[in-house]
Amino acid sequence: MIENEDLHGDEEAFRDRIATVNKDGSRNWIYPKRPSGKFYTKRKLVSYVLLILLFGAPHVYINGHQSILFNIMERKFVLFGKVFWPQDLYLFAIALIIGVIFVILFTIIYGRLFCGWVCPQTIFMEMVFRRIEYWIEGDWTHQKQLNNAKWSARKIGKKVLKHTVFWIISFLIANTFLAYIIGSEELWKIQNDPIGVHLGGLIAIFIFTTVFYLVFSLLREQVCTTICPYGRLQGVLLDPNSMVVAYDHKRGEERAKIRKNEDRKASGKGDCIDCKQCIHVCPTGIDIRNGTQLECVNCTACIDACDHMMEDVGLEKGLIRIVSENGITNGTRFQWTRRVKSYTALLATMIVVLLVLLITRTDFSTKIFRQRGTTYQVGQDGSVSNIFEINLTNKTSNSYTIKLVTDHPDVKIEAINKKMLLKPENILKDRVILTLPLDAIKHGKEIITVRILGNGKEIQTIDVKFIGPVL
Repeated sequence: MIENEDLHGDEEAFRDRIATVNKDGSRNWIYPKRPSGKFYTKRKLVSYVLLILLFGAPHVYINGHQSILFNIMERKFVLFGKVFWPQDLYLFAIALIIGVIFVILFTIIYGRLFCGWVCPQTIFMEMVFRRIEYWIEGDWTHQKQLNNAKWSARKIGKKVLKHTVFWIISFLIANTFLAYIIGSEELWKIQNDPIGVHLGGLIAIFIFTTVFYLVFSLLREQVCTTICPYGRLQGVLLDPNSMVVAYDHKRGEERAKIRKNEDRKASGKGDCIDCKQCIHVCPTGIDIRNGTQLECVNCTACIDACDHMMEDVGLEKGLIRIVSENGITNGTRFQWTRRVKSYTALLATMIVVLLVLLITRTDFSTKIFRQRGTTYQVGQDGSVSNIFEINLTNKTSNSYTIKLVTDHPDVKIEAINKKMLLKPENILKDRVILTLPLDAIKHGKEIITVRILGNGKEIQTIDVKFIGPVL
């Protein structure tokens, strides 16, 4: 196997390619050293909590509903036991805008901290698959030796074991992913019923399993550096006041190897002992000492590695830390700039708008429109009739017997189905015929207010446009 190219030579000043690509365009495979330290321990705790929530949420039921469900096929969405329908799409649009603004604001303030600590890709890669790799193949040096070694029973055994475990975990992730889309109960049926009954579902599970397996066994950090657009956006969103994982060049330069009993300050040396531990632990293969780079996901592994070395050689910790560019250059702390205040105000406003819309959200949504391809019909008795289609959505958990009435003295309403039953959390589609005497129609049209009764109580009113001949 060809040795990976060293992108971090002593004379490096500029890179025209990402750290995972060699000069010839081939893949520069990253072997990060096993991290440890204060920040890594905190990341593990955060990851465990998020993983428990991710795998547990589809199996938690609130008000008889799966806690979180995005059933695109049935156009049914559930958040914390509350059912949403396509009629509530405007709420999701506002929520999406809030999410985008939050990501922008969070990135302006904290850089890509989301990527390193919360993103599912990073959590699964670094806290699940990478740790399994360490357990089976050993630390980074052992992994490189194993990959460069000739094929043997030992190498085949380790590779088969690793990829088998990877596939099993990918299968679990795929099932969890589908549980959010089709529901955990439907997923259980797919897994337990005969294969022929749910062949499409099993194929979907296999496809998603394969995708996740390839992502975490082959693509890995390439997702963060080349596929995910967030890394590209940070160059636009970050400013000198953004808090990022950064190397204190004022304190660290001139970097030089450490010598016993030397006075580094007197000899013009900085605190960086050029041990390259920050490079070895980086999951995207960058040298943080070269400044903020698009590959950096702010995982803080380099902070732990640097602090450990500083402690070993008796120097002050914090050579690499979470700090802004202005914090390093001028010693200033985080500032509420006009940009941050503007985004914060916009975010707060959008959240208030969403809350108001959620509070005022109705339990029913009704659409009544003239049947497609029809105008009006004139009966033998001189009356005029229009056929309307009714589309009534029930967002509650109760059943309703529906009846349409109107206060218009001349209007007669007749349902095609004599009994219209609106089931819980369902959509009723039916047709009704409105009849009106010809002499009651002015200028060829009449606006009629229809009251919709559910179990005898008015649940909604809607105006419909009745048309007839122009006299």
